[in-house]
Amino acid sequence: LRLDFGYGGHRVPGLPATPTTILNSPTGPVRIRRDLEVEQGAIATLAGMGFAPLPASGTAPGPYRLVPAGTNAIERAGCWSTLLREGLATLEAAGWRVERETAFRLQFESADWDLELEDEGEGRGNDWFGLRFDLDLGGRRIPLLPIVAPLLELGIDSELPEVITLPLDPDGTDPDAAHRYVDLPGARLKPFIETLRDLFGHLEPTRDGQIRVSRFDAAALAELEAKGYAIRGAERLRELARRLKDFSGIEPVEPPAGLTVELRPYQRLGLDWLQFLRAWDLAGILADDMGLGKTIQALAHLLVEKEQGRLDRPALVVAPTSLMGNWRREAARFAPALRTLVLHGADRHDLYETIASHDLILTTYPLLPRDQERLKDLSFHSLILDEAQTVKNPKSQAAAIVRTLKADHRLCLTGTPMENHLGELWAQFDFLMPGFLGDHAQFKRYWRTPIEQHRDRDRQDRLAHRVAPFMLRRRKQDVAAELPPKTEIVKSVTLGESQAALYEGIRLSMEQRVRDAIAAQGLARSHITILDALLKLRQTCCDPRLLKLPVAARVKESAKLELLMDLVPEQLDEGRRILLFSQFTSMLALIEPEMAARGIPYAKLTGQTRERDEQIDAFRSGAVNLFLISLKAGGVGLNLTEADTVILYDPWWNPAVEAQAADRAHRIGQDKPVFVYKLVTEQTVEERMLAMQERKRALAAGMYRESEGERDLRLSAEDLQDLFAPLGEA
Repeated sequence: LRLDFGYGGHRVPGLPATPTTILNSPTGPVRIRRDLEVEQGAIATLAGMGFAPLPASGTAPGPYRLVPAGTNAIERAGCWSTLLREGLATLEAAGWRVERETAFRLQFESADWDLELEDEGEGRGNDWFGLRFDLDLGGRRIPLLPIVAPLLELGIDSELPEVITLPLDPDGTDPDAAHRYVDLPGARLKPFIETLRDLFGHLEPTRDGQIRVSRFDAAALAELEAKGYAIRGAERLRELARRLKDFSGIEPVEPPAGLTVELRPYQRLGLDWLQFLRAWDLAGILADDMGLGKTIQALAHLLVEKEQGRLDRPALVVAPTSLMGNWRREAARFAPALRTLVLHGADRHDLYETIASHDLILTTYPLLPRDQERLKDLSFHSLILDEAQTVKNPKSQAAAIVRTLKADHRLCLTGTPMENHLGELWAQFDFLMPGFLGDHAQFKRYWRTPIEQHRDRDRQDRLAHRVAPFMLRRRKQDVAAELPPKTEIVKSVTLGESQAALYEGIRLSMEQRVRDAIAAQGLARSHITILDALLKLRQTCCDPRLLKLPVAARVKESAKLELLMDLVPEQLDEGRRILLFSQFTSMLALIEPEMAARGIPYAKLTGQTRERDEQIDAFRSGAVNLFLISLKAGGVGLNLTEADTVILYDPWWNPAVEAQAADRAHRIGQDKPVFVYKLVTEQTVEERMLAMQERKRALAAGMYRESEGERDLRLSAEDLQDLFAPLGEA
């Protein structure tokens, strides 16, 4: 813009801004007294429209030169568009004179856009579509994605102007469009941009402006339709989008005739959901709380497939070793029509020839590397991962192998789809629907870092919304109101003098070791050193003998063990039946002689237990009323509703793992109130771990859309300072 001023028919250059200006006229020099205050008001008017004067260059008379004051090209183009659409008429109405030179070539057009899906071809379980977003400019269609790309790069996700102006040739490759811009309504553009960024952010548009999407992105299309965008084409995919948007749109399925148990209402809904996923070649995570019958729902689903004639090949279930017996028993009890084969033990290789004659094949995660060569050539109807958090590390051998197995349908069963961080959730979806959440680096950039490090609640809600159609989770308090109450009780004890002195000595030496490691290689790379130091502190709290150090051997007291030996006999005398968990099998070995000395019979289950079923049956039958269980070997899969008391000898970082242990007793079939005792040594690392559990619980609750508050989810230097605090400091 060039700004001059008119005085009595004379055109006065804006610069220099002097009180008087002398002009030459046909009748001679004319002295003009200027009103600089009014002139500055005119400049302020243009500033209000987004234009700022350039600094004066030289002393020669000339106009004010003003340019858009935006911080980027989009904002500057918006200033021009607003001026041409609204500003000029306002100025002229106020008495301004506006001149347009022929060299001014900027053009601003209005347009709307629509969405169209194009089939790229059909393939079982892997249909792909091209999603186009086209502008309609007077009958001429232009791809929208290259035009809005600058918005995605700028990260504009808060306030947008009423009208946002974008170049029609953002790459500068079309000379005819070099000066043309399009005005798009900000209110309609904002949800579109949000959807593109959050749901399609990891996908690259093709040259013609298409995004290549699969059926797994149908939920994103439902999101767009919910925001008022009409989509044409691919009717089957749009129907799937509508069903994913509204869970009630899933058709009910009659439970299979061969099922020997009546499904509860929420379990019937789970069966409907599993059948829906199968019908549309989708995959998902059945993430019900522990104890709500995920195994029964999966068996019912497979039995429907058999009775409907669709189970043309066996279904493969991969589960922890500890759950082989549970799957075998429940299949025989609830779905006896399913011909079940357990591939476990040294003689399993002889059974491979009989796989085709069975409906349900059971194997374990540890056997996958050994049996990979035999499994990779087989094709299964379904591949089900039980306790799917087992493959939460995508770099693990088991995680890599399950991705190579051939199956038409994939399903994860887990009560804890995310225990520690969002990367575990990504690993399971990458197995189920590769590319649905982008690759590992993309997921970290778009989701994990904003949520975990920056506490971006909006992004957390968006991720929860994206995965919601493919993750069915019900909580016990919502669907199993008939369950008796579960009461958690923290039993704390103070360390005795010698044990406290040992704790302080270990704490000081470990703290210095951790500080040295962090100074040398940083916090992130000191992970192993930190965990080892914290492990030694926790072992000191449990029993000094766990340390295997000469200085610890001289300490003959264990405050927590004494607390336990007061608690257990008292509970048994009251007729309680107890599950006692510790993550340290060596701690259970120290507890055993204490029980024997008091004449208390018990069963025991650890990773080294060979007769697992015999130990389980001993407790279930009532032969013993105390069951010693290692957290790793028995924290999942067991159904021990005969127990009514759970003792967690040592707290664990992850509240979900503790909840899994407690829910061995507090599950469907339990008819007695359940009491969960957490044994904690006061003013030690154990007490501080309880506070850290709340942070992980908050992250998980946010992903399950249960979170109500905002908490810090990171392990920081301050956290470490707290964990290594001396005895007596809160």
